[in-house]
Amino acid sequence: MFSFGNYLIGLREGLEASLVVCILIAYLVKTERRDALLPIWIGIGVAVALALGFGCALTFGSSELTFEAQEALGGSLSIVAVGLVTWMVFWMRRTARHLKAELHGKLDAALQMGTAALVATAFLAVGREGLETALFVWASVRASSDGSHAPLIGVVLGLLTAVALGWLFYKGTVRINLAKFFTWTGAMLVVVAAGVLAYGVHDLQEARFVGGLQDKAFDISATIPPDSWYGTLLKGVFNFQPDPTVVQVVVWLLYLIPTLAFFFAPTRPTPRKAPVPEKATVPEQG
Repeated sequence: MFSFGNYLIGLREGLEASLVVCILIAYLVKTERRDALLPIWIGIGVAVALALGFGCALTFGSSELTFEAQEALGGSLSIVAVGLVTWMVFWMRRTARHLKAELHGKLDAALQMGTAALVATAFLAVGREGLETALFVWASVRASSDGSHAPLIGVVLGLLTAVALGWLFYKGTVRINLAKFFTWTGAMLVVVAAGVLAYGVHDLQEARFVGGLQDKAFDISATIPPDSWYGTLLKGVFNFQPDPTVVQVVVWLLYLIPTLAFFFAPTRPTPRKAPVPEKATVPEQG
C-alpha cells in the first residue's frame, strides 16, 4: 500500500533542495550571470551523486552484517536520523522567510571568488539536504518496510512532486506561504520521526543493546492486524506497531510531546539593541 509517511518525507525534504536550486538558478539568471550556471549544476550533480551513494552504502553495506549487527546499526542510525531531521525542522521553521536572502548573500560571495567557490556553494547547499534525506529515508523505509516496494515508491513519488513544485516555483506559477507550509509539514514530520525513533529503539532491543524486549506495553494485533488495510495504513503513516514494548512507548511519548510543544511555542522576537549614544566632544582649550 502507498506509504503517506514516506511520501511526506520525500516531499518535505525534496522541496527544500528544490527551493535551494531554484533560488540559486533564478538569481543567476536575473543578474545576467548565466556563465555561472554550469558550475552551479556541477555542484548540484555532485551533491545528488553523493546522497545516492550514501543511500546505497547504507542499504547494501548493512546487508553483509550479522543480524544483531544489522539491528544495532539500524537502530543507531535511526536515532541519528531523527536527531538530524528534528534539528532541520526547527532550523527551517526559523529561517524559511529569510532563506532567499541568505542564499543570495552566499552566492554573491562565491561569484567574487571564482568557479570553484560556485561549485562548493551549490554542493554544500544541496549536499546537506541530500545526506539528511538519504539517512532519514533509509531509516524510515527500514522502519515501515513490509517486504514490498511501497515505502520506497512513496519516497520517490514525494521527491518527484517536490521537483515538479520546484519547477513551478521557478516559473512563478505557484506561490504559497512557505513559512506556514514548512510549519505544518514539519509538525507532521515530527510525528513520523517519533515512529522511526520507536522502531530504532526496537532494533536496539533486538540487538540486545537495550533491555525489555519481552515487556509489551499492549498487544492489539487481533483488533488491528498488521496485514489488514487499516493496519498497513497506520504503519505507513505513523509507523504504528500493534505490539510495542514499554520502552518504545515511553521513548515515543518523551520525544513527541515535548518536541511538538516546543515546535508550536510562539517564537520570541529578537530584542533590538539600544542605540549607542554619541560621545560628547569637548572643545579644545585655546
